[in-house]
Amino acid sequence: MTALDQVFAGTMTAIVQETYGSPDVLKVAQIDKPPLKPTEVLVRVRAAAVNPLDWFALTGGVGRVFFGVRKPRIRVRGVDVAGVVEAVGGDVKRLRPGDVVYGGCRGSFAEYASAGENEVAPKPANLTFEQAAAVPVAGLTALKAVRDAAQVRPGQKVLINGASGGVGTFAVQIARAFGAEVTGVCSTRNVELVKSIGAEHVVDYTREDFTRSGLQYDVILDNAGTGGISGSRRVLAPDGTLIYNNGTHGLGPIVRLQLMRPFARQKFPFFITKINFDDLVALAELIESGKVMPVIDRTYPLTEAAQAIRHVGGGHARGKVVVSIP
Repeated sequence: MTALDQVFAGTMTAIVQETYGSPDVLKVAQIDKPPLKPTEVLVRVRAAAVNPLDWFALTGGVGRVFFGVRKPRIRVRGVDVAGVVEAVGGDVKRLRPGDVVYGGCRGSFAEYASAGENEVAPKPANLTFEQAAAVPVAGLTALKAVRDAAQVRPGQKVLINGASGGVGTFAVQIARAFGAEVTGVCSTRNVELVKSIGAEHVVDYTREDFTRSGLQYDVILDNAGTGGISGSRRVLAPDGTLIYNNGTHGLGPIVRLQLMRPFARQKFPFFITKINFDDLVALAELIESGKVMPVIDRTYPLTEAAQAIRHVGGGHARGKVVVSIP
């Protein structure tokens, strides 16, 4: 048996989903370690994070078109990962066993997961594994929205609806790093949190409707979907940018905005977040400079991953929810 064969020998502990339903369908099981393609690396997972995507993939619904009609095609949930490279495929050039990385993979709620070489990058040196695992999907979504879709510039007025959530906490900090004047919208219990990460102004949506404020913003990033398209456009500058980033209301609002694009001066860009090396490095630079830090709500052990997903599914997590795998 070669050294590489020994790496893949045996089984691993993983959180397995065989059918759709509530978090109760998730089971702790011993399964084979994932196979490795020539362009992939095997990561010994030290921490993973929960995203709304994990909740949608768990419960099914219309998402079965993507996740599998009768049952999930991928048995192990989880995309965000931080850990140590255990082995590399024959075509991998950038990484070596022992490298400490963060990024995206297939099935991070397990002791081992495989990832494309371009889907992981060196972990920010100033973060723990748990903190680093909280970054990829939410952090990259915020980066793509603020830097690429909205092209935020110094001095612009930016409103982040859902500022205390996973994407929102990153978006507030990234917009501030780019020199914007940031307003965050959140509930009463999260006002101080949103202030602490850099928002100059905070709107408590339980007491005030930001769409009736009479103010105007150059950019609105709506992660909560509560402002409504008409309401958000009312406080959007005539040539401003509205980005809708919420899946709980289905595809209707996104489709509506795209149909309006040819007829409106206001801009409604649509983007899809793709985990990639260059953007992970850009995020790491922002983090290591002290301009951005992940906000973690709770950390659970791997055996309690079902509770972690349940908490995120409730819709009130502050920042990110992390699963730790010693």
